[in-house]
Amino acid sequence: MSDLIYDVIREGGYFGVFVLMALENIFPPIPSELIMGLGGLAVAREDMSFLPLLCWATAGATLGNYVLFLGAHRMGYERLHPFIDRWGRWLTLDWNDIERSSRFLKRHGHWVVLGLRLLPMFRTVVSVPAGLAHMGHVRFLAFTAIGTGAWNVVLIIGGAWLGRTLQHAEDWLSGSALALIAVALVWYVWRIVTWRRGRS
Repeated sequence: MSDLIYDVIREGGYFGVFVLMALENIFPPIPSELIMGLGGLAVAREDMSFLPLLCWATAGATLGNYVLFLGAHRMGYERLHPFIDRWGRWLTLDWNDIERSSRFLKRHGHWVVLGLRLLPMFRTVVSVPAGLAHMGHVRFLAFTAIGTGAWNVVLIIGGAWLGRTLQHAEDWLSGSALALIAVALVWYVWRIVTWRRGRS
């Protein structure tokens, strides 16, 4: 998997990274940790440069998050409520979760969006309650770009360090990405099994 993605990154260039990062936020097919880790590896091998990679990757991730934000912003509470009632178990969400997160975002807004961009489990999900809370578009985009850019810097530097340190860095990155996916699946199954409507 890592070899294929690295080839896509190398052949597709910076625009290929932009597309992968946008898709990762809308339909998470590949973890951004792997995309940016391999991007860092490309920097170490001098197939890419740090600053253009960071800018294109951050722009793609910001666009992907903005699509989720717009969807929630336009759907609104009234249309989302019956959807959550019907599919809440499989989304591992209760309406109380939506209301609590939206109230929290209204109080702390942009700082929450900025902070959660640095947490793997929440950096994409936060776009939905931000949209429902009708957070300002410019503020959402600015703090999403700042938080996502900071996260991408860490991933690129980490990937570059691995590329210079380990002989088979691609295999290590691929294994780490698979481990993250496995943890996410276990967490999702646990949420489904323990889900209760109206839980506090």
